[in-house]
This record gives sequence, C-alpha cells and structure tokens, in this order.
Amino acid sequence: MTAQSDRTADGSIAAPVLAVKRQRSVAVRAQVVLQNVVWIWLAGLILIFGILNPFFLTTSNLQNILVQATVLGLLGLAQSLVLLVGEIDLSIGAVTGISSAIGALAIQRLGLPVGLGIIIGIGVATMIGFINGLCVTRLKMVSLIESLGMMITLQGGLLAISQGNTITDMPGSYNWIGQATLGGWPLMPVVLLAGFIAMGFMLRRTILGRSLYATGGNAAAALVAGIRVQRIKIIAFTLSGFISGIAGHLLAAWQGAITSDQGNGFLLYAIAAPIIGGVSVFGGRGGTLGILGGVLLLTVIHVGLAIVYVPSFYVTMIGGVLIFIAVAVDALRVNVLGDH
Repeated sequence: MTAQSDRTADGSIAAPVLAVKRQRSVAVRAQVVLQNVVWIWLAGLILIFGILNPFFLTTSNLQNILVQATVLGLLGLAQSLVLLVGEIDLSIGAVTGISSAIGALAIQRLGLPVGLGIIIGIGVATMIGFINGLCVTRLKMVSLIESLGMMITLQGGLLAISQGNTITDMPGSYNWIGQATLGGWPLMPVVLLAGFIAMGFMLRRTILGRSLYATGGNAAAALVAGIRVQRIKIIAFTLSGFISGIAGHLLAAWQGAITSDQGNGFLLYAIAAPIIGGVSVFGGRGGTLGILGGVLLLTVIHVGLAIVYVPSFYVTMIGGVLIFIAVAVDALRVNVLGDH
C-alpha cells in the first residue's frame, strides 16, 4: 500500500490503516520485550538489591557472582545443547558429582598424576553423555525418563564410591583453578567466558551448529535435507557430558571437597537458565547471549536474596516460580508472536 492510498479524499490517513499500524507497533514492542526480558529482569534486580544493600554493588560481591555463575553457566550450556535438538538431560547434575569424584579418587587411591586424574574424570562424564545419546537415539528411549534413570544411577554410584563421606585433601594443583586469582580477580570465570565464546562460534559459524538448530526445529525436514539426525543428537548429548565434566572439576576445585550429593542442587537451575534466556523447550531456537543472561539472573537472585537476609528455603521456591515463568514466556514467544 502506498502513502497516497493510505489517505482519504480530504488528505487524512484512513482509520483502518492507522489501527493496523498501531497493532503492528504494539506487536513489535511486545516481541522486543519478550526477547530481552531476561536482561530487563537482571537490570531491575541489580538495582533493587543495590538499593536494599549497597554491598551488593561492590567489586568483591561482583567477583563472588561471577565465580558462582561459572559452574551454573557451564551446566546451562550443557543443557542447552540437548534442548536445542528437542531433548532434555536430567543427569547433568549427577554427572558433575560422579565424574569429579572418580577423578579425585584416581589421584588419591591410585596415585595418578593430577592432570591424568582430571582427564579421567572428564572422560567419564563424556562417556556418560555418549551413552545417554545412544539410549535416546538407538534404543528410542524418551530422554526425560532415560536421563532420570541415569541421574538416579549416578547419584547412587557417587554415594557408593564415597561411602557417604566427603572427599577432601585433594592436591593443591587439583584445586588450583578454583582458587587462583590474577590481579585480585578469580580465574574461574575465564573458563566460563571461553565456554560461551566457543559455544557461540560453534552454533553460528559451523555446520554442526546449523545442524543442531535444524534437528531441533524440524527433525523430519532435517533428515530429508541430508542431516544425520541421530548422529547430531548423540553429539549433543556427548558434548553435554563433556561440559558437565569440566563443570564438575571446577566445582570440586572451588569447594576444595566433593560431597556425597555433589552437583544435585544445580539441575533445576541448569534447566531454567537457558529457557529463561530464550532456548526453546521445543528445540531449534536459542543463543548463547540469552543463556548468559539466564545464568546471571539466577545467580544474582541467589546472591541477592542471601545479602538481604532472605531465608534460604525461599530461594528454592523462587527458583521453581522462575522456571514456571520461563516456560510461560517461551510458550508466549512461540504461540502468540510466532517467534520460532
């Protein structure tokens, strides 16, 4: 429609045309808000917590937020890989625990070099991810139930090999990455930054990244286009296990210990973070910038609530509410705005 055809005989703009333009403007604004809602929440919460307690905005607390966000961020990346292909992995929290415990015990009991022990732990995590992928693709198991069974198995395995005790007295070189600083800043967040950069490059610049999106967006169409859908899903699960193993080592190094329930508390938030950040539960959509926003948002909530002295049991409740809101927002993006 041209500018002239928008006007009536007296030169005024037709009312129906104005109404359509207003509706389009509102839809565009709503879409922008929904696409960036995580950053809006984050900015608002930082402002609120900063007002309630000025300590929240100090450099030391910023460092604390970045360190706490590292493990959750890596697990968020691990989960997002599986979500992108339309699946889910409930075992990533348990993978972090048992892989770090196996690596630490290989060093303590077998006398292996620290570097080799860490590699063994991460290798175990990668193998678990590979097995998850095989079960989902080759055996046609539902990923929700398969990964639930794997999670329970790994939790029991960690309890068995640790005998219910906390594993401590790891060598200083094992804990180095979790304790080291450079110019007063912790080094752990550097690993998180490297992970997000690598993930972003892989998703946007490689054939594998495009195949992940295509598989999650429409597996049947991807198969017709020549994409080996089952192989892509196996790769997604395997990479998820690999990243979870790295997160497990970082968590153990940061804490200086491995408990008998190591990593279990991260699962729900590792699912919530990428969904809040725009990764679709239906697969085929999402990006690393949004995942980072989701990770920072959940970490800020945890740290902020602690600083303003909110009892810890409320934090769990708020985490559940956030997951509910995240799924609702994701459904709104897809069903109302058509944001695929």
